[in-house]
Amino acid sequence: MSGATVLLVLFAALLHASWNALVKAGPDKLLSTVLVASGAGLLAALALPFLALPATASWPWLAGSACCHLAYYRLLAAAYAHGDMSHAYPLMRGSAPLLVALGSAVLVGETLSARQYGAIALICAGVLAMSLWRGAGAVPPARRATLFALLNAAVIACYTLIDGIGVRRSGAPLAYTLWLFALSALSALVLLVAVMGRRQALREYGRQYWKTGMLGGAVSMASYGLALWAMTAAPVAVVAALRETSILFAALIARVFLRERLGVRRLCAVGLIAGGAVAMRFA
Repeated sequence: MSGATVLLVLFAALLHASWNALVKAGPDKLLSTVLVASGAGLLAALALPFLALPATASWPWLAGSACCHLAYYRLLAAAYAHGDMSHAYPLMRGSAPLLVALGSAVLVGETLSARQYGAIALICAGVLAMSLWRGAGAVPPARRATLFALLNAAVIACYTLIDGIGVRRSGAPLAYTLWLFALSALSALVLLVAVMGRRQALREYGRQYWKTGMLGGAVSMASYGLALWAMTAAPVAVVAALRETSILFAALIARVFLRERLGVRRLCAVGLIAGGAVAMRFA
């Protein structure tokens, strides 16, 4: 990976941790998640008329990714409702790159070097350590958070692989990203309003927290858009793993803004992640 690509993916990681913190800080995790998805979808819809459609070969992948993102948003809200961000976030993000690395060889046809696999393993080990060290004495709510986080890791791996293929077939990474967020927002609203019957709750919540939704939506879209562009210039598994350095930023945000504790062991885990990121640059 070039230095510029690495920096862009690291910036995307910072943005990703930031919008997750906005969701975690909200009083209703599900409504906050849907509000962020809706904010991203609205911003995407405003820009779509000025862009050409992505290539038709990418449309099935867009539809599949939008369905995966619906499950992702639901599980994300459930994980944050039952546990700390500093517990659920690293477990979700740290498990996914392992699955992506295994699936990319079969589905995307990418073969990584031994050094790249080593760097991915180092990043994942550090990310998972941050969560598992705490999980040993976790209370029942944290166990539920762990379950939701692990389920979401599988969903993250699925949509990462789907989008890695779809964005390359689209011929237009920006248009693909905007259509993805527009479709994801629509499916999230359908879930909340039509299936769960929370239209009034969303309306009242939106009046109070619409700024959070718009800000989180913009940050979310920028984060994933940068990652998708990087996937057109570098192996999907490599980008997926490097993006999970977002846990470094999530740990800082959780400590400073959410007042969550970080022990010595978690700081050691941060060191593993940082070492993996450096190794990835030179792999």
